[in-house]
Amino acid sequence: MENKGIKNRIRGSLIGGAIGDALGYPVEFLPYGSILRKYGRMGITRYDTTQWWSEDSSNNGIAVISDDTQMTLFTACGILNAKKTDTDIIPSVCEAYIEWLFTQTNRNKEGFDKCWIRELPELNVRRAPGNTCITALNSILTGYEPCNNSKGCGGVMRIAPIPLYGVVENRIDIKKVCCLAADAAALTHQHPLAYISSFFVAYIIYRLIQSESTEREMYKEYIREGLALIVEMYPKYDDEVVQFCRLIKTAILLSDISTDDVRTIENELGGGWVAEETVAIAIYCSLAYFDNFERAIIAAVNHSGDSDSTGAITGNILGAVIGYENLPWFYKKNLELHDVILHIADDLFKGEESKLND
Repeated sequence: MENKGIKNRIRGSLIGGAIGDALGYPVEFLPYGSILRKYGRMGITRYDTTQWWSEDSSNNGIAVISDDTQMTLFTACGILNAKKTDTDIIPSVCEAYIEWLFTQTNRNKEGFDKCWIRELPELNVRRAPGNTCITALNSILTGYEPCNNSKGCGGVMRIAPIPLYGVVENRIDIKKVCCLAADAAALTHQHPLAYISSFFVAYIIYRLIQSESTEREMYKEYIREGLALIVEMYPKYDDEVVQFCRLIKTAILLSDISTDDVRTIENELGGGWVAEETVAIAIYCSLAYFDNFERAIIAAVNHSGDSDSTGAITGNILGAVIGYENLPWFYKKNLELHDVILHIADDLFKGEESKLND
C-alpha cells in the first residue's frame, strides 16, 4: 500500500479508538437500563459533553477521553522515545507509564521527563484510572516487580500504537510486534489472558493496516490467523488459549446471526471488564457492522460493561480499516485532544517524535 494510505489508516485507528473511548466513557459504569433512561431507547449515540459524571463537570462542548486514550498516547510516546534514545521499547514504554502515573497522582521524580504530552492539561486529570495500573506502576516505581493475577482490560486497551508503529515499511515484523504488545500489557497485568489478548489485538491491527483492501471475509481470515498464532506462541497456557479461542470464535459466529446486540454481548460475551471479553466484544461489533463505523461503535458502548474500553478497541480496529478520512465527521468534531492524537499518529507513521507546533 502507498504510504499515504497507511498514514490515513494509522490516523484512523488512533482517532477511532479515541472516538469509541469518548462515546463510551460517560456510560462506563452504568447498567444498560440506566443508559436507556438517560439517553433514550437507542442508548448513547452521540457524544455527551456535559461531563455530568465528573467532579469538574462543565458543559464546554468537548467530548472527553478516559484513561484508555491517555495511556494509549503515553504508549506512543514511549515507543517514540525509545527510537529517539536508541533504547529498547518496553523499558521506554514503562517509563512513559510512570509519567502517566504522575499525572494521576500529582507526584514527580527526577529523570521521568521524556514525554512532552505530560505538559498538556487534559492529560493531567484523573479519568477513572484502573486500580491495577495504578498499583502495578507504584510497585515498579518503588523498585518491586508487580505481582498480580489480573486479566483486566487495562493492558489491552492501550497497545494500539505498537502495531501502528511497527507496520510502517515493516519496521518490526508482525510476530515481534505482537510479543511487544503482550509485554507492554504484562507490565501491569500478569494473567496470561491479559497479554494473550494484547498479542491478538496487535496482530489484527497490523494485518488490517497492512492490507491493500479488506473485506469482511478477509477480516475473518485475519482473526483466524491470529488465533492460530496464539496457539503456536503460547503452548504453556493451553487452558487459557482454548478459552480465548472459544470466546473469539463465539463472537465470530454471533456476528453472523445475532439480532440483539445487547443481549448477545451481555449474555454470551461478557461485560468487557476482563481482557478476553473486551476483545471478544470488539470482534463481535466490528464484524457485525464491518461496513458501518457508527453502528459498530454504538453497539460497542451500549451495554452494562466496560463501555469505553470496548468502544476504544472497536474503534482501533475499524479505524484501521476505513482510515481517518472516512470516520464520521460528527465523531471527529469536538473530540478532546483531536489535533494532538492526529499529530502523534503522524509521528508513529514517520517513526520519530516531533512537538505539536513543529
